[in-house]
Amino acid sequence: MQITPAVKAILDKYESDNPGVKANLARILMQGRLGGTGKLVILPVDQGFEHGPARSFAVNPDAYDPHYHFQLAIDAGLSAFAAPLGMIETGAGTFAGQIPTILKVNSSNSWATGANQAVTGGVDDALRLGCSAIGFTIYPGSDDLFSMIEQIKELSAEAKSVGIATVIWSYPRGGKLPKSGELALDVGAYAAHMAALLGAHIIKVKLPNDHIEQKEAIPAYEGTDWSKQSDRVRHVVQSCFAGRRIVVFSGGAAKGEDAVYQDARDIRDGGGNGSIIGRNTFQRKREDAMAMLDKLVRIYKNEE
Repeated sequence: MQITPAVKAILDKYESDNPGVKANLARILMQGRLGGTGKLVILPVDQGFEHGPARSFAVNPDAYDPHYHFQLAIDAGLSAFAAPLGMIETGAGTFAGQIPTILKVNSSNSWATGANQAVTGGVDDALRLGCSAIGFTIYPGSDDLFSMIEQIKELSAEAKSVGIATVIWSYPRGGKLPKSGELALDVGAYAAHMAALLGAHIIKVKLPNDHIEQKEAIPAYEGTDWSKQSDRVRHVVQSCFAGRRIVVFSGGAAKGEDAVYQDARDIRDGGGNGSIIGRNTFQRKREDAMAMLDKLVRIYKNEE
């Protein structure tokens, strides 16, 4: 595998990391149809924990089978597949070496009353299963954030010591943050910056709207038109050490095809590294999901 200049430029920004971490980042960045471009499309399937199996998979019953998702990611030429421990375990042998995997090591469920997650996997599992990275969710704003920060500090240090990369899902919620502020631009940029400060190699956040939630932050945003989503993406990327960290954006709840494609164009035009998109693909019939993922890849390759 010959590393492209675009990928080498990204890896060079991770100045403290050992060859193992850089090799695993390279595996993700060089995988699939976007390999070598510096752009990524990742398939995450952790929604069974968060929403339950029926809400996640009943609309497309084939998706109850974890092998379906491995194969979808491979056939679509995606960059990586992310899932919790049990789902990775079911396909680890069959699909070994065919696509980089990201072990999601904490999860919650829809009955929980607080904004927190339980640790459900470890670095030893990631090593055993041949994963390129661990993934971990934090909830900036939550009263439990500080314990989550301490957890990912320990997990990330252990992962880095054995050459495994870290992906942080940073989703503001809980505490004094109202629901209306969870997607605010200033809140999203703050959450992304927090993940960068925690040592994430890849940062996953939601696309922000143009609302400014924090009164103290309003002066910093005044005088700029934030109506274009690509400009908001650019600001989030800027907040991750001026683009020195890989930033991918969540696909969110199921939405129409045109909205999914426009999001990808805005991520691309704003300098984001790509999409991590689950329900908007696997809740469609396989042929429709393949067509959507094909178009997303072409968008990120500047072919659409």
